[in-house]
Amino acid sequence: MRLSYHPDTDSLYVELSEKSSVESREVSTGIVLDYDDDGNLVGIDIDNASQKVRLDELVVRGLGAEGPRRAG
Repeated sequence: MRLSYHPDTDSLYVELSEKSSVESREVSTGIVLDYDDDGNLVGIDIDNASQKVRLDELVVRGLGAEGPRRAG
């Protein structure tokens, strides 16, 4: 999984798979889910991310890298 923040557009992309997206659905204002050709979720695009999520902190649990991570 990869998180990519684009400050120029204030968008956050959560890449869940390396498969290409063939379909996108906006499920809420500024929240777009991307699906592969098998209908599997491959990514989440969040517009105006700084207003919707805490970009200054990333907490990872259950993956061997426990604890909060500060951005910057």
